[in-house]
Amino acid sequence: MQVRKTGLFAAVGVMALLSGCATVQTADPKDPWESWNRSMQSFNDGVDDYVMKPVAKGYQWITPDFVDQGVTNFFSNINDIGVCTNNALQGKFLLSGMDAARFLVNTTAGVAGLVDVGSMIDLPKHNEDFDQTLGVWGLPTGPYLVLPFFGPSSPRGLTGLIGDAAMNPLTYAGIYLNPEWIGAAVSIGGGAVKAIDTRADLLGMEKVATEGALDRYQFFRDAYLSNRNYLVNDGNVSEDDVLKFEELKDEGYGPINPNPY
Repeated sequence: MQVRKTGLFAAVGVMALLSGCATVQTADPKDPWESWNRSMQSFNDGVDDYVMKPVAKGYQWITPDFVDQGVTNFFSNINDIGVCTNNALQGKFLLSGMDAARFLVNTTAGVAGLVDVGSMIDLPKHNEDFDQTLGVWGLPTGPYLVLPFFGPSSPRGLTGLIGDAAMNPLTYAGIYLNPEWIGAAVSIGGGAVKAIDTRADLLGMEKVATEGALDRYQFFRDAYLSNRNYLVNDGNVSEDDVLKFEELKDEGYGPINPNPY
């Protein structure tokens, strides 16, 4: 139940990239840059409508389900390196050890992570990133910030993105692969494939964005901030949090990958 609830928080957070630009303006101390954020959300919506969504639909149409799942598993396995590191940085050494074991098992028995063997032997996928680590260390989230292409974030979240990139081995492909253009192709191409695969997995979530609230911008802003608070505190949040995600679960929305692109 805890894992599903976390997924529901994440699902609504990532769907901010799919929401339209609303016209209702509200003064909120958590969102002093609202004008910029709304314009960036509108820009991201345009990128999604004209680029990401058509490409994702094409990818989903030509890719067999088992290949699609294998690609998702591959990038999830790479992500476990950062998950393991962040759990260790947060002092969760037991979970970090489980993450390390999961990565080792999936990389070997799971054929470079294409098969999620870890979940089959009770080594579940955890959700940790550097933004959460900074939050555990006491760094406040800061004002809500919508980044071009990356979507919902914050000053702490932006720092977290940099930290996550530093923990991703694909970032260093250009250093270790020769000639240099091969490394660059692996790094950029890997990121593009991950973005397309993730977007394809979200194609069924438009209903959340369409029916979530009258002012979808405000809905997704509050959902993102609530989601980060939920993750930093490992679900130990008050029942009167911003949105009632149990209601979304009752409507049939299940957990999905929390990282948009």
